[in-house]
Amino acid sequence: MRRIALLCPIIFLLAASTVFGQISIGEKSKVSGKAFGDFYWIPQNHNSDLQGENGFWFRRIYLTFETKISDSFSSRLRFEMNSEGDFITNSKMVPDVKDAYLKWSSENHAVYAGISGSPTWGLVEDVWGYRSVEKSPLDLQRMGSSRDFGVAAKGELGTSWNYHVMVGNGNSNRNEINQGKKVLAALSYEITENIILEGYGDYNGLPNNRDVYTGQVFAAYQADNFNVGLLYAHQVQKNFQPGQDLDLDIASVFTSFGLSEKLKGFFRVDHMFDPNPRGEGIDYIPFSDQAESTFLLAGVDIALDPNVHLMPNIETVVYGEDPQGNTPKSDIIPRLTLMFQF
Repeated sequence: MRRIALLCPIIFLLAASTVFGQISIGEKSKVSGKAFGDFYWIPQNHNSDLQGENGFWFRRIYLTFETKISDSFSSRLRFEMNSEGDFITNSKMVPDVKDAYLKWSSENHAVYAGISGSPTWGLVEDVWGYRSVEKSPLDLQRMGSSRDFGVAAKGELGTSWNYHVMVGNGNSNRNEINQGKKVLAALSYEITENIILEGYGDYNGLPNNRDVYTGQVFAAYQADNFNVGLLYAHQVQKNFQPGQDLDLDIASVFTSFGLSEKLKGFFRVDHMFDPNPRGEGIDYIPFSDQAESTFLLAGVDIALDPNVHLMPNIETVVYGEDPQGNTPKSDIIPRLTLMFQF
């Protein structure tokens, strides 16, 4: 494993420096990659220790190997690397396994075994389209996981319905540590060619009656030069504290729009109706865990090349009152984000 950890970044850098474009390995396999990071500056923050912080970091580097085994079977192995986003840890980037699955396909249906993408925000992230700038709302607030280890099925039901169901460990791409399992399901309906609705729910069975329930509704309009999405989600964490449940509610609206052939704009607003106890642990943009928050993101996307994008943007978090009646100082983080893929 130590050798793999050392070799993966080397392979990635050699491939990235050689050529942009997927690298074919024989007739049935390919290697691809993607990286995005920022130069950031924090002129103001609710945590005075972070004020004035600035620097460069990679928030994600992906290296993906995909192969077609037969007409019915294929597989994917993806490694992920990232800088630590806690403003404390000073360590080198170490890869871990993001995807590792065997896929069986038949017409409009597929079954996945291993570590694969969860149904939680797959469609939301597709419509948002700017994961390289920021995570989707539930992902950002640590209310779910993009991956799980288990068995999943997805496909089409007729011409308008799509489904994605999964049974997994409930511990992302890490090992199982309890006897419970997580059940996830998403069902979407294409009203027209441009308008889609989705309902999502999950149940995660955790020890000591600390089960977690999540529900989400999502609506989107997609066109060639304009996307807009609206989301509302509710999560209950049973016995978060002894005898007390934790309820979290979040609403989001986001849009992206073409300004010219190589220039787009994007804008997003998320509102957390409740303080998030995990807020201070959010990587790259810690939230106060004492007050409800409104997250705002705005920026432009400059296509330097189809596979290279420069995206100046600014993230702002505005807070309500904390239990003592005080309002935490707003967080302001201007960033210059670079994304490239091959």
